[in-house]
This record gives sequence, C-alpha cells and structure tokens, in this order.
Amino acid sequence: MAKEKVRCVWCLSDPTYIKYHDEEWGQPIHDDRLLFEFLILEGF
Repeated sequence: MAKEKVRCVWCLSDPTYIKYHDEEWGQPIHDDRLLFEFLILEGF
C-alpha cells in the first residue's frame, strides 16, 4: 500500500509548486553560498 505525500496547501494549485515542494522545500542545505542564495530568493 503506497502512502500518499502530505503537501502544504500553498503548493497544490500548480505543478511547478508541487515539484518545488517535493524536491527542494524543507531540505537541509549545508553550503553557505547556496543557503544565502535560497535565503535571498525565498525572501524575494
């Protein structure tokens, strides 16, 4: 029996948001430059 993914409400309206949610959102980042990039992009 396959378990269905639990997703946030904000990502359900668009396939691009769903892909982002499933593959990038909430993943730990340990590279300082990449972390800074994500911080700036998420804040924008």
